[in-house]
This record gives sequence, structure tokens and C-alpha cells, in this order.
Amino acid sequence: MTRDTSGAEAQDLPRRLYADPGLPDRVFRGVARSGGGLVLAVMLLVGGFLLYRAWQALSRAGWSFLTTQAWEPDAGRFGIAAVLVGTVLIALVAVAVAVPLAIGGALYISEYAPPRLRQTLISVVDLMAAVPSVVYGLWGLFFFEGKILPTARWIATYLGWIPLFRVDGADPSDPLAPETVYTSSTLVAGVVVALMVAPIACSVMREVFSQAPVGEREGAYALGATRWGMIRSVVLPFGKGGMIGGTMLGLGRALGETIGVYLIISPVFVIQWHVLQNGASSVAALIALRYGEASEFGMSALMAAGLALFLMTLVVNFAASSIVARSRSGAASE
Repeated sequence: MTRDTSGAEAQDLPRRLYADPGLPDRVFRGVARSGGGLVLAVMLLVGGFLLYRAWQALSRAGWSFLTTQAWEPDAGRFGIAAVLVGTVLIALVAVAVAVPLAIGGALYISEYAPPRLRQTLISVVDLMAAVPSVVYGLWGLFFFEGKILPTARWIATYLGWIPLFRVDGADPSDPLAPETVYTSSTLVAGVVVALMVAPIACSVMREVFSQAPVGEREGAYALGATRWGMIRSVVLPFGKGGMIGGTMLGLGRALGETIGVYLIISPVFVIQWHVLQNGASSVAALIALRYGEASEFGMSALMAAGLALFLMTLVVNFAASSIVARSRSGAASE
């Protein structure tokens, strides 16, 4: 009697499983991949176009383009040192003002507001994010600047020993001293940009806070936590990725804000570290200011400035993406 081992060996081999995703899934996968590839292609095309148009200026300026403060392309003296520092300072002031407002607003909407009021507040925040930047710029120029001058003077009087808040040419002991030294400053531009940034950051944070696990919320209450204790131990740790993502998204917009800043600042082409003092600078505002009168070489220099701003924004966004991906709220659920 012979033993047929071929059948037993065939049964011992693991079966290869294959699932046909079907036509709808294949179409969706192709569309998603095409969309992602198209986004990357557009980014590469934008960067390549800026580099091509800026090459004439970059080849002449070299590394001095990053260290020169003056902006005189036709005379051969141009660089983004001053406008780059001004851009970063305006963005940092905007983030410092917008982030606390965004976190407080998002927590109130998601945790404290009654259901009827919550929907109204969500709509108001979304509408604020859709307001054109020129409206904020006009508001800052004709209304807000005059209101904040006493505050800027008070800060310069009592905190002027800090280099960041010192104002050259101001006399704190003279109550009749003119306040023009405080106008068109980095502070005014930063606060106006903060109002543009806060609704975007608030929307991102609110969405993440509302997704905090219900079981952990109830567990915190069961252990005797107050509402603020639950928020501090559950909602805020879970929403860390959303807070970072909203902050970086707002920072990216603050770095590239153009019209609102252009209407407010008084451009200076020296590194201006004093945020309360008259005179500020921005890469985007520089492009808007000099675009109409630029020569062919001057246009290449402006393209080089735009390329620097483009790369800086990409670095900020990629850094934010990597940080959010490592956080709990940004990681994929298991």
C-alpha cells in the first residue's frame, strides 16, 4: 500500500491570498496618486521657474545675496539680509499673538461653548479666515495703528532696557514727544498679520481637540478631574500635533503675507531689530513695492528674493509635517 504524499505536501503549503480591489478602488488609487504627483510637480515647476528667472542675479551676487542689506540691483548692491530678518520678526510677532488666541478660541469652542453657540462661533471663525488681507491691512492702517501707539510707548518706556523693545530717538520722559517713531513698526504689522493667522490656526486646533478620545475624557472625569484637569491631561496632550500644525500653518502664511504688510510698514533696508520702532521690511512687501519699476536685472533680483521666501516656507512646512507625524494626534490610529 503506497502513501500519496503529494496531497499532504500540497495541504501543508500556505495558500497565497489575493484580493481583487475592484474597479472603483483602482480608480480611486490612481486618482489619489495622480493628485499627489501633480502637487509635487507643481511645486517643482514653481521652484524651477523661480530659479531660472533668478539665476542672472544669483550668479552675479553669489553668497553676498544672503548678507547684503541694501537693495540697489542696478548698482550691483542688493541682498535679502534686511528684508529676511524683517520677515522673520513680523512672522514671530504674529505667531506670538495668534497662537494664544487660537488655542483659547479652539478650547472654548470645542469644550465650553453650548451647542447652539458652538456652530455660530465655528461659522464666524471660518468667515474671518476668508476675509481678504487688504481689508485687514486697511483696518490696521487707519484704525489699529493709532490705538496701539500708547501701548507701544508704554512698552518702550518700561521695557526699553531690552534691546528688542528699545526705540532710538524716543524720549520717554517727555509726555509731549511725538509718537511717529512708533508708527509703521514691526509690532503693528505683526499684530495685523496675527488676526489673519489666528482663524486658520484656530480651525485646525479645534478640529483636533474635538477628536480627543471619549473614553479617556470619561476616565479622567471618573478619577475626579475637573473640566480643566481633563483638558490639561487628555485634550492638550492629544492635540499637541494639531497645535504644532496650526502654528506652523499660520507661520507659513505670516511669512508670505504681502498686501496687509505692504500697507502698514515703512520699508527700510537695514536690519531692524527694534520691533516697536518706525520702519520694517518684508520679502513679500519688497516684491510688491519694486515690481512695477524693476528693470530686467531688477526683476531677476526680485525673483531671487521670491525663491528665498519659497524655500523658507517649504522648510517650515516640512518641519511641521515631521513634528506632527511623530505626535499622537498626527499619527495614524491603530
